[in-house]
Amino acid sequence: MTHFDPAFTVRSFVGAGGVRLSGAVGGVEGAPVVVFLHGGGQTRRSWEGAARAFAARGYCVINLDARGHGDSEWAPDGCYKVEVQAADLRAVLADITAPIALVGASMGGITALHLVGSGPPPAVTALVMVDIVPRIETLGAERIKSFMRAHRDGFATLDEAAQAVAAYSSHRQRPKDNSGLMANLRQRDDGRLYWHWDPRLIDGPQSIEPPDFSDDLLALSRRITTPVMLVRGLLSDVVSEQGIAEFRAVVPHLEVWEVPQAGHMVAGDRNDAFNQGVLSFLEQHMKVGKP
Repeated sequence: MTHFDPAFTVRSFVGAGGVRLSGAVGGVEGAPVVVFLHGGGQTRRSWEGAARAFAARGYCVINLDARGHGDSEWAPDGCYKVEVQAADLRAVLADITAPIALVGASMGGITALHLVGSGPPPAVTALVMVDIVPRIETLGAERIKSFMRAHRDGFATLDEAAQAVAAYSSHRQRPKDNSGLMANLRQRDDGRLYWHWDPRLIDGPQSIEPPDFSDDLLALSRRITTPVMLVRGLLSDVVSEQGIAEFRAVVPHLEVWEVPQAGHMVAGDRNDAFNQGVLSFLEQHMKVGKP
């Protein structure tokens, strides 16, 4: 008899080089596993709504903080290159025998693609790339990096941080309550609020996102036979028709789910539409009984 856990339990995992990773686990014990991987500068909190919906549908869900983010440890050597993050993911999946779907946004999608393309992967049954392809648009990439490099001196108030997010996501209606943003911030001894990720993530010599290593990602993509879905936000300046066409040229079985009125952070903009498309895709390739 399966057991559905409506609550998520925080668990520790050991990543590459012994780095401690933190993740929230919930859903149905022994069911096919859905692993959520957030984007650069985010935390697992960005997936909370989706994680609950997928757990309620009957999946076992792992919602993971990447190294250097959220409640996971920062890399002692400041190394956040994609190969290391893929090694972290491989370590997390090592003991799982059930079918696995990887759902990764931006940096998380690249990590998942690298793992599956490098092979031999764990029992990965499906791969979902959220608004990311091997070759992204330069303008969109620079806008992300500019946002992450800004405000090195932190914020005096939560409202200041909310204004910075609103300026980046100008298409999104600003929430009346900013308290949820505190999940991505930490108050330091100087009393100011800082984004809760390692600054070396963006300052280090190894870029965490394309286009710096797009050709390598395309080469890895040629090896992928796993079903792949791209979820594209139609307001995003990161993924273009040209980027999709190039990705499809090396992954002919690629499926695309387009979400209107959504930017680069698709699930945050239109969680309902995101869930609908991805759950439909997974039900084709990784069926599960409802709890």
